[in-house]
Amino acid sequence: MRGLYVITPEISKADHQTMDMLESALIGGAKILQLRNKKSTDNELFDLASSIKELCKKYDCKFIIDDRVALAKRVKSDGVHIGKFDVKLKDIREELKGFIIGVSCYGDVTYAKNMETQGADYVAFGSFFHSPTKPESNIVPIDTISKAKETITVPVCAIGGITLENAPLLINQGVDMVSVISDIWQNQDIIKRAKDYTKLFGDNI
Repeated sequence: MRGLYVITPEISKADHQTMDMLESALIGGAKILQLRNKKSTDNELFDLASSIKELCKKYDCKFIIDDRVALAKRVKSDGVHIGKFDVKLKDIREELKGFIIGVSCYGDVTYAKNMETQGADYVAFGSFFHSPTKPESNIVPIDTISKAKETITVPVCAIGGITLENAPLLINQGVDMVSVISDIWQNQDIIKRAKDYTKLFGDNI
């Protein structure tokens, strides 16, 4: 897992405008797409999640669902992303055999190493910069990435206020993925923006 990791805004329906928006990021080279919705029920999101799964398959992009283990299992997404204080990883690993499991670790490298030991497929750190999506988040030092890479062998993802301008600071620290929300979807040319992020990783993706 390496490259641009896009997280959806708060979407709930697979209308043409939404799907065209998501497809633009995949055309631009996004390698991972996460469905993030904190308000709707799993049943309300099932059709959308199913549509995103098929779209991701078309572009060889990994489809991750945020938090919703039952929905991920039902849709058969590629994986699920869980927070630091969600249910125990070993229980999710037992339920989702063969799925990718990512874990938010904020700025805690020791916790991330523990999650790797318990079977996490990737770990995420952040926020590294002020995030319009999570304005209350604490800011994590950028060198958290390089410290994590010294001891962690699974891919490392950075999230939180990432823009095309500050992403190179994280890539220079050795991060495997940059997770972006606002700087992708609020851009007038999503395809070009995604391509510009993809170029930051060079040919090794």
